[in-house]
Amino acid sequence: MIKHALPSGNKDIRISLDEFIELFNEGKAILLDIRMPFEKKIWKLPFARDISADEIDNNLDLLPKDKVIVVACPTQNRSPFAAMHLKNKGYNAKYLEGGLLDLMAKLKGGEAKKLKV
Repeated sequence: MIKHALPSGNKDIRISLDEFIELFNEGKAILLDIRMPFEKKIWKLPFARDISADEIDNNLDLLPKDKVIVVACPTQNRSPFAAMHLKNKGYNAKYLEGGLLDLMAKLKGGEAKKLKV
């Protein structure tokens, strides 16, 4: 929907790193890693659902309808589109602001303890 492209509606589809961590720790959100397989060979996220962007429609049955699905790619170039697609399919989906690279930077070293896995 075009309303999500407007500043007032964009917040409905975007989630900050801190909001994601809070919801994930409460069991209210999952992280959906939509990177392509060749990207995941470099580094993996064992706490994320691993479905590449081109396989989302074939794996909708693996996604919960009762949690926020936080869609992420390295820098949020693809994740807003995937989040919108899932939202249009009836899922409570958002994209991770800053992407996976910002999340990993936030969770480096002892800060990794903030995410309960």
